[in-house]
Amino acid sequence: MKILFLLIALGISVSSAHALVARPAPNVQWVNSAGKIETLAAFKGQPVVLLISPSPTTWAFRFQLTRLKSAYQRLGTQNVVFVAAFTQEAGRVNSNIPFAVAADGPKVGFDYDATERFAIAIIGRDGNLDYFTNRVLPGQRIIDVIENSFVTQTLMRRP
Repeated sequence: MKILFLLIALGISVSSAHALVARPAPNVQWVNSAGKIETLAAFKGQPVVLLISPSPTTWAFRFQLTRLKSAYQRLGTQNVVFVAAFTQEAGRVNSNIPFAVAADGPKVGFDYDATERFAIAIIGRDGNLDYFTNRVLPGQRIIDVIENSFVTQTLMRRP
């Protein structure tokens, strides 16, 4: 009985320790419109939505763009940075949403373990990877992840 109690106590302490572990997002680089290299680390304090796709013409990438358009106004008010990384075919994003294109898409795909398929990563204001999936997300789900991140919730608390 004492052993069972000890295991339960250890299980609780181990699971609570895992809840505090943050996963820093792998860094991404891109060239801005002025020709200067920028990095994900430079945007700490702003949420980042990173789309990873083999090319800008895949169905999933184009469908995700349509999902983002419906939420763009709300995402824009939160200063969200949008970045695309193409792992197999270079290209640009044809959208009214301003996207930066990663300088080395294959490396970004490798770093995020998304070289063959579409993926989306949501990086919080603290630079941690808050959400990652290989499925197209509704715009509202992206808003929910950003609004419910640890940093956003902390900033909203009263002192």
